[in-house]
Amino acid sequence: MLLFVPAYSGRRLSETGIEPLLVPVIAYSLYIYDKAFLSYLPCNCQSHKGNFRKVLKLVILETLICYNVCNFRGTDHMTDKQIWKKRFRSWLSLLSNKKTIKGARITYQVVWNLFLIFLIVIVLGSAFSGGVGAGYFASLVKDEPIRSYEKLKKEIYNYEETSKLYFNNNVYLGKLRSDLDREGVKLDQVSEHLINAVIATEDEYFYDHDGVVPKAIFRAILQEVTNSSTQTGGSTLTQQLIKNQILTNEISFERKAKEIILALRLEKFFDKNEILEAYLNVATFGRNSSGRNIAGVQAAAKGIFGVNAKDLNLPQAAFIAGLPQSPFAYTPFTNKGEIKENLEPGLTRMRTVLKRMYDSGKINHKQYEEALAYDITKDFAPYIPSPQEEYPWLTFEIEKRSAEILAKILAQKDGYEELDLESDQKLREEYMALADRNLRQNGYEIHTTIDKNVYDAMQKVKDNYPYYGPDKPQEITDPETGGKKTIMEPVEVGAILIENKTGKIISFVGGRDYEREKLNHATSAVRQNGSTMKPLLVYAPAFELGKAAPGTILPDVPLYLNPTLNRPWPTNYDKRYSGLVPARYALAKSYNVPAVKLYKDIIGHRPAEYLKKMGFTSLVEPDFTNLSTAIGSLENGVTVEENTNAFGTFANGGKFVDAYLIDKIIDKNGKVIYQHEVKPVEVFSPQTAYLTLDMMRDVITSGTAASLNSRLKFRSDWAGKTGTGHEYHDAWFVATNPNVTFGIWTGYDTPKSLKTGGLSYSLRNLYLWAELINAAYDVNPQLVDPDEPFKMPGGIVRRSFCATSGLLPSNACVRAGLVETDLFNAKYVPTKVDDSLIEGKFIRIGARKYLALDSTPAEFAESGLILNPDYIGKIFGIKADPQQLIPKKDRWSNVLVPENKLAENGRTPAALNIKITGNSIVWQNHPDHDVIGYRVYKNGAKAASIKAGSSLSFNATVGSYYVTAVDIAGNESPPSNIVEIRNIPEPNPDVPSAGKDHGKGNGGASGGKGQTPPGNGNNNGNRNAGSTGEPPSSEHGSAGTGQ
Repeated sequence: MLLFVPAYSGRRLSETGIEPLLVPVIAYSLYIYDKAFLSYLPCNCQSHKGNFRKVLKLVILETLICYNVCNFRGTDHMTDKQIWKKRFRSWLSLLSNKKTIKGARITYQVVWNLFLIFLIVIVLGSAFSGGVGAGYFASLVKDEPIRSYEKLKKEIYNYEETSKLYFNNNVYLGKLRSDLDREGVKLDQVSEHLINAVIATEDEYFYDHDGVVPKAIFRAILQEVTNSSTQTGGSTLTQQLIKNQILTNEISFERKAKEIILALRLEKFFDKNEILEAYLNVATFGRNSSGRNIAGVQAAAKGIFGVNAKDLNLPQAAFIAGLPQSPFAYTPFTNKGEIKENLEPGLTRMRTVLKRMYDSGKINHKQYEEALAYDITKDFAPYIPSPQEEYPWLTFEIEKRSAEILAKILAQKDGYEELDLESDQKLREEYMALADRNLRQNGYEIHTTIDKNVYDAMQKVKDNYPYYGPDKPQEITDPETGGKKTIMEPVEVGAILIENKTGKIISFVGGRDYEREKLNHATSAVRQNGSTMKPLLVYAPAFELGKAAPGTILPDVPLYLNPTLNRPWPTNYDKRYSGLVPARYALAKSYNVPAVKLYKDIIGHRPAEYLKKMGFTSLVEPDFTNLSTAIGSLENGVTVEENTNAFGTFANGGKFVDAYLIDKIIDKNGKVIYQHEVKPVEVFSPQTAYLTLDMMRDVITSGTAASLNSRLKFRSDWAGKTGTGHEYHDAWFVATNPNVTFGIWTGYDTPKSLKTGGLSYSLRNLYLWAELINAAYDVNPQLVDPDEPFKMPGGIVRRSFCATSGLLPSNACVRAGLVETDLFNAKYVPTKVDDSLIEGKFIRIGARKYLALDSTPAEFAESGLILNPDYIGKIFGIKADPQQLIPKKDRWSNVLVPENKLAENGRTPAALNIKITGNSIVWQNHPDHDVIGYRVYKNGAKAASIKAGSSLSFNATVGSYYVTAVDIAGNESPPSNIVEIRNIPEPNPDVPSAGKDHGKGNGGASGGKGQTPPGNGNNNGNRNAGSTGEPPSSEHGSAGTGQ
């Protein structure tokens, strides 16, 4: 027989653990050889096969009994001598049986031959059969390695354990999505009832055997060979543990042989409690009340009854102990977490377990009866939504970010750097898959930064907000039919709240309905960020470069900044313009033209590099060169998280702190394998950050977000910016205070205009921002509403500047009343005096002003300020209309541009026709457009000069009159017809004024109030101070008639 042993790699039997198995294997081999040998008996002996088989079977069975008794029943049982005596008597009894003797009446030769055959079979057959059996067994396990203690321990305890998720402050969220929900537990934390129930049901000799029970194995083999209808199985708890943790569920003699070997070896290394604990954590138990598959008694106790494993009562323990035999047949829950209609299979199995516990003495009769009468169905846990159902956006975001972190950790262990993963997509996918598997199997504790109360409050606001705007039709492809169909698409929302100093994501809103749209609009949706880009990409970089300050004057006029378009670009959202404006005002009112003009001036410095420093990940090269980037028109777009996170840079004094959601990850042994570290990145100087913040304060106090204050429950030092995407597809608002930054986006997933009737899209967005931050304030006012405002750093000064140029005020600027004051970085305070204004003369026709010519009569001109042509060229440099530079404000009334010229027609104006109305001389407006005024002559001498557009009448006294028209070149028309006034009639209140009146009563037409009474004087109002007419007369004469 030993000839066959080398088939097991030359190992000693004591090394392999085969010794206890040889007897049952040899016995079974004898049984097989019995069948084979009897077929070769002489024909005259065939009738005696039955008796011979009985003898052989008895030898086999008795041998097994002997082995079992000697090896597994201890030394207090029969001795070998006693057993062999008993066996001899059994053989003798059988051979002396009358029927046997009667059936054996054959010749002496036959008897002798049979005796010899019997001896040969016993001696040679046993040796041969045993050797072949042992050799066959050894061949089955020849490839199985001899596992060390460390290796066995690692494999046995390497069971999948579901990772747990936590809000901040260790508030439990739930378990991560996995195929199997398992939670490890120590044996001392398991109910004694459950331990007894499992042993009584699954392995009643657990504390007696050495890993296998040969009798049970042999019984199972016979049942298999004979195809018995009763299959009792032969695996101990130790064998089941080996099968679940090391081997597969394959049904084969090879797998069974390996299972036996490993079970014996496991029992040598581990005590019974260690094996039992591992089994209780490995076994499967059907489903829990969420419909998830469960394994391990702790997950079973919590998932089925809502208690810990240590708190299970007897009926509950019996129910759970019965599940492993057929987990999904006996489980009380469907895959949807609903109670099954038919619970009888599980209840019957529970009663079986109780009966075995009673039979084995684990419980007494009273306990048994009480447990049978117990209504276990009332203990089944109610449906508990999984975290994926209750917090879908959050749990999937945690899962994604945790996998990314673990992928980096695993890659680093293998010698890779983070850049390797970023540059090699295949490598990244490999480690992401590995990380995902680790995440679902290794039972991590994942702690996040999310404040549960704030998060819940924001979801409630989001769900009940009434002003999103209408759903709009969208054509999509039907996934089932492949055809087109129209659905109604709602306005979506994404919002995120970030703590400035740490970067913690306190809360977010991922969308309106996860079942309808699973995209996380706060962290994953990429959209155009509109004017929220201006402080990030234009104003702050310009301040940092020393190219601008809040008081820098920028043109808000139609500009042709896109050479490919034959029209002004960009335009403002309201299609209007405001002329020269300070950067502060331009940002507050969200004017596009000044922003793009300033961006054009600094684009050579690649200001988009600042965006990269602030965590923008989707930038491509065109974004660095396109002017439209200044107003948020990007090739790809940004996420709400990226945009909001960037605004926190200003609150942090110019340092960018990357937002994060995963605070730490702890493995199942309690070791922290990841802890987030805050690593600020220097982006802007503290001075730049504060100047930008101060400008964004104006957005909320007097700019595009001014209506916000009326919607807030609290007052805080907010600085923010609104934004509108191309064609009104996106609405944004991001604001920061000293503690937190909160940003929001609304829009349709398929870009569509948000403009509708009623409440404007921008107000709908702004009001939702207010309601969400109010909800956060209600929950955590200390976080959302800090006590202190932003602190102004050193290096900032307040200085005056001229509103035309942003330079130091000149005397001309002071006289014009155009001096303003604002904050400056002390490094970049202007040192040059303004030269944008020059002294000049102009004429006024009504409300319009024109530059006077050298030949323009002084009596019709006024002194004023003109924008320097060189300055205008510097502002524009390209095609534009300089006249639109002058803001339509009173203090700018005396400033004009040199292009305001009144064209001279090159001819002398034609004579006028005048007449007398009451005591006034009146005439019609001259048809020539270059006429700038009129001269009134009395008795041949100039009595008055009247500017065009002011009045077309003159309050006359007794005398002879005519009137001439004067153009801008100084040309004077021939005299009009002469009229003569002989006396002054009483004023006629019914006579209307002869022309538009500007001033205080020239010619009796004062603001439409009627004629001036005689003796009031006609030297007031629009009459030129240098005219030489006659003094007012108190003389009253009779009215004359014109000639």
